[in-house]
Amino acid sequence: MTQHSIVSPSIRKRAQESSNAIARMYISMRHLLNRGFYKPMGISGASLRNALLTLKPEIYGSVAETKSELNGLLYVIDRLPEGIAECVSVNLTAEEGLSSSSFPPIIPAKRRRNCYRIDKDQMIIEVTRGRSEVYDILTHLTFLYIEADKICDRVYIPTSNQTTREWQKIEGTSTATKAIGKKELESTMAYLAQLLECTYNEALEFYDRFKTPKSPHRFVQLIYHMVRLAVNERSKGEKRSITFSAMLGDQIGHHMHGERWANQLHNVLEQHNLNNRPIHLISANRHSFLNSLYAEEALGKPAKDLTFFGQFTSDENNQQKVQRFATKQGFIDVNDKSGSNVHTQIIDTDKINSKKYAFAKGTVLLVFDYAFGEQAYELMDELLKTNIGKQLESISVMGKAGIMKGKKGDIMVPTAHIFEGTSDNYPFHNDLSSEDFTNTKIPTLEGTMITVLGTSLQNKDILTYFCRSSWKVIGIEMEGVHYQKAIQSAMQIRKTVRTTIKLRYAYYASDNPLETGSTLASGSLGQVGVVPTYTITQKILEKISTE
Repeated sequence: MTQHSIVSPSIRKRAQESSNAIARMYISMRHLLNRGFYKPMGISGASLRNALLTLKPEIYGSVAETKSELNGLLYVIDRLPEGIAECVSVNLTAEEGLSSSSFPPIIPAKRRRNCYRIDKDQMIIEVTRGRSEVYDILTHLTFLYIEADKICDRVYIPTSNQTTREWQKIEGTSTATKAIGKKELESTMAYLAQLLECTYNEALEFYDRFKTPKSPHRFVQLIYHMVRLAVNERSKGEKRSITFSAMLGDQIGHHMHGERWANQLHNVLEQHNLNNRPIHLISANRHSFLNSLYAEEALGKPAKDLTFFGQFTSDENNQQKVQRFATKQGFIDVNDKSGSNVHTQIIDTDKINSKKYAFAKGTVLLVFDYAFGEQAYELMDELLKTNIGKQLESISVMGKAGIMKGKKGDIMVPTAHIFEGTSDNYPFHNDLSSEDFTNTKIPTLEGTMITVLGTSLQNKDILTYFCRSSWKVIGIEMEGVHYQKAIQSAMQIRKTVRTTIKLRYAYYASDNPLETGSTLASGSLGQVGVVPTYTITQKILEKISTE
């Protein structure tokens, strides 16, 4: 039996339909970006809405059903600026000087991007991370508007141009200027449960999951403002709109932020006399390499096991203590001035007192935070153009990814990256292998990984096809192809990097998109991610220190 026969005709057909829907979405988004504006719930936004409803991404759950999708709503709202549901107009811009204005920047809880509330009606979102960021924002907004209109269908009465009694009760609570009492809140939650087509207990659960210290009634107010705009569009013709600035259209894809980012790093290395030293480039988070090298000595406590490092997710004071200690031993925290929103750390290992790792004399670690989708190509491409490329000894990428066969916290080691929607593929020799993790007790998969256009656009049909077909994909992520494309062009064409440098890729599983309840919308990794994150970190450090 061949590998192809594992994929049934029905799965193959649904996968093709889903793939076509993704292609339509991206063509539509590029067209709308070039056009400069559109009405998301009008004719111009219909292609995006229809494609998303055809695709039915796992992360958006029941978006194509009448029932409200609350897990997806929580996922989306944490990645959009606070207050965006109140704004009838959203404007995507390049970095155009608003940072020098009196408008306070609004940074979403789960995305590093600067946003500004200009007035009660308009939100501006600065896009500095390329097309992937535009696609991410537009996809989330499309979901938000679809969900708002689903609820609007239940509360708006077109024949009388009025809203239902239940909605008027919710509106009264949401706009109240005095404190909301327990009885009034319970009554509101009962009405909300009816409108959202969920149980009263589910409504209470999401009320707790949405609330923040500053906004305890965030859930109720979010639903109210979402639906208020939808009702106003139908009853008063106040159409929601999304616009793109002319400068954003001109700059997108031109690596302006990436070039500034790379030049800043090159200058910092020169300032600290590190410009002629062997460099190991690492794409990872901002804490694991710092803590692995300095935390035990800084806190005066040996790590009995890797759960020791879990304290830093909840104790900011200890993390600051480690950073202050590290600064005296070769650690340089580079304050990003490029607008890329990718922060960098430089570590001069000659100044580390600990003998835990036997780095070769002169070794410098350059650790930069996670890039976002296509931004990975921009940053790596620009960095390897500088003299840093000639100093490189290795490039390591530690990322988080969705796993096909496994669970949160497992490890994936890729042997090749495939770019979704094309036949582009990038096999490479990985200096890490599954054998490096045999003594860790963490399940580890080795094989092909797919770089997707956006994690929020994946559904079970496409993922099942990739997993069961001869592609034998073990996981999905967003940056691998983009990094490898830049690395291979620097090695093979531009000759700015030696072909003998070591490449290391490893990912820890942040979710399993094929399992209901295990998608990214089900919540963060939390402490589950500590052990695999630090396991990969220490394996990379071991490899670097033994070269």
